[in-house]
Amino acid sequence: MATPTVKVSQRYQIAVPTAARKRLKIKSGDRLLVDIQDGLLILMPEPTDYTRQLAGLHREIWDNAGNYVTSERDAWNDSSKS
Repeated sequence: MATPTVKVSQRYQIAVPTAARKRLKIKSGDRLLVDIQDGLLILMPEPTDYTRQLAGLHREIWDNAGNYVTSERDAWNDSSKS
């Protein structure tokens, strides 16, 4: 299957292809976020609940946070004994 293309109208509008609308469950009146990254135009459905959308984001950073804090406290305590 060929990659769908869109044509920019004289008013700089585009139509979202049917396959993309169905996969992303985009309906008439929905809002899309627009992002530009490395020369790419990225359209994403705007979340209805940002809290739910961001929940768990970068969870791996926090997995070892307790170990890091403990090691910093230990280093602080060791330096105060000197």
